[in-house]
Amino acid sequence: MMTDLNTSYLMGTIKDFSEFYEEFNYTEYQNDTEFVVDEKTLLCSSINMADAINISFCVFYMLVFLMAIPGNLIVGWVIGSNRRSLSASDVYLFNLMLADTLLALILPFSAVSVIQGWVFGDFFCKLVYLVKEVNFYTSILFLVCISVDRYLVIVRAMESRKAQRRLCSGVTCGVVWVLGFVLSLPSFYNEAFYDKFSNKTICAERFETDHADEWRLATRIMRHLLGFLLPLLVMLICYSVTVARLLRTRGFQKHKAMKVIVAVVVAFLLCWTPFHVSMIVDTLMRARVVHFSCFTRTSVDVALFATQNFGLLHCCMNPVLYAFVGEKFRRRLLQLLYRNGLLDRISVSRSSRSSSLTSEGTSNFL
Repeated sequence: MMTDLNTSYLMGTIKDFSEFYEEFNYTEYQNDTEFVVDEKTLLCSSINMADAINISFCVFYMLVFLMAIPGNLIVGWVIGSNRRSLSASDVYLFNLMLADTLLALILPFSAVSVIQGWVFGDFFCKLVYLVKEVNFYTSILFLVCISVDRYLVIVRAMESRKAQRRLCSGVTCGVVWVLGFVLSLPSFYNEAFYDKFSNKTICAERFETDHADEWRLATRIMRHLLGFLLPLLVMLICYSVTVARLLRTRGFQKHKAMKVIVAVVVAFLLCWTPFHVSMIVDTLMRARVVHFSCFTRTSVDVALFATQNFGLLHCCMNPVLYAFVGEKFRRRLLQLLYRNGLLDRISVSRSSRSSSLTSEGTSNFL
């Protein structure tokens, strides 16, 4: 009670609180106190791109879209035109084309969102990210299937079981699509919400606050292992053994047939490896393995954005590789154009003379 009275007296008599602080040498304590900022608790501002950069990315998305859609449709036309003689690798390449086409179809959404923000609502936010994730998993899994098939044909000499392998490839493709969808279910955590830093509605991951770090770390580890590291290991083993066997044989046609498949795998790795590396660094930083600061946070965000956009080029690269590297693919395309009255017989005859048929152990269209 006495303390309260004294406090009331002081509050009533001291008009200027500076006298009170001087009495307790406040300035001395203020000068001697050192405040250390914990960078882990900093709220870093998001990246705001200049309008010119946003417009450039919008144009980039549309160019990739305009190249990928007709290119992949042509690949599907050529492969699907002779379904009876498809090899297992052709079936996997056809499904890889479908995955790339699905990825290309969502690029207009990205083109609009980079300018206007996300204006398509929460449902399409989840759908677009689901398609991205499905392509993320299925693309590399189909490449793994192709590498295993080439290993079985060239190293294990299983070409005589062609019909069985083609039936097995159809079942395998179904399993890959289902597995890709199941592994992509965390994409439903993406939501459309207003971002106060960019003053736009964005579409991004939004986990529950209490378990956000745990969920994000779990989904990242799954993506790193099942979406990149383990498939890459299988491909490296299969192709190392396959190429080593080819180097010990005199089958030039098999060497030539492997060029397209190796080119497809190399193109995929060149397009997506930078993104995977950036994402691994981001995961390590979120797990506090890499030192966190706003500078590193911003640098990793820029790297993720740039490498992810660079990886989108992959959905339009395979048709270009088939056209320039696959001699048999070019010949069959010219034959289809001639059958539909789009090309004269002279061009087809010249292409047929310049392209030699591949051996039975090779893919039909490569």
